[in-house]
Amino acid sequence: MIEFLSYGFVQRGLLAGSLVAASCALLGVFLVLKRLSLIGDGMSHVCLTGVAVALLTSTSPVYMSIPVVMAASLVIMKLTQKFKIYGDAAIGIVSAAGLSIGLLITALAGGFNTDLLGYLFGSILTVTPGETVLCGVLLAVVAGGIGMFYRLLVATCFDESFAHTRGVPTQMVNTALVLVTSVAVVLSFKVVGIFLISALIIIPPVSALLVSRTFKQVLWLAASFGVASVWLGVYGSFVLNIPSGAAIILVNLICLFACYVWSRGVSRG
Repeated sequence: MIEFLSYGFVQRGLLAGSLVAASCALLGVFLVLKRLSLIGDGMSHVCLTGVAVALLTSTSPVYMSIPVVMAASLVIMKLTQKFKIYGDAAIGIVSAAGLSIGLLITALAGGFNTDLLGYLFGSILTVTPGETVLCGVLLAVVAGGIGMFYRLLVATCFDESFAHTRGVPTQMVNTALVLVTSVAVVLSFKVVGIFLISALIIIPPVSALLVSRTFKQVLWLAASFGVASVWLGVYGSFVLNIPSGAAIILVNLICLFACYVWSRGVSRG
């Protein structure tokens, strides 16, 4: 393991994975409470369109996907606000559109190749230095935003209608939340793959909610669970020779089960 960690690309992958896992977990807490947790799944499907366009035009999949997914997140917001479509329906519409367009572009580009498969299923050890810096900026924005607008976020999550009547700019808060989440989704597809991004957003917060007593404790534990899953998942993938993305999510599932057992034991005690 010491030799494994001595490689620069491994250190970079673990650092980037830890940064993006913490960001996804923190954002996921608010998305889960607002019942918008599946927005990560919808945006991840839209990622396929960005990646397909990038591979077709020989550009960076990460930088190409960010504006595409951000635009899709705004479309979801407009569908729910202007056309009075429920959030899960809006996510489903955008998700289906993104996936179908991505598959069409992939077919026009000559079908699946090794690069595209790496984005579908994760390839944490191929993270570039520039992407690592971007992951750090993302976490700084997420943590800084939560620190500065903590009360607004909490108010919007627990009672959006009441918060709106009290003058809280709920629409602006929701828009900022989904835009930052879209960037987190894009940066996550190298860590766990497009198909598993939603699990990185949903499972750590749910695990933290099971065992926490305060909201701030939920935030700390969710981020900790996310970071720990990356380290244990990458180590497990190295030892067992299995895909790192799947290993990270499996660690998250084990953590979720342990938290559930713990919460049941505490409630009975």
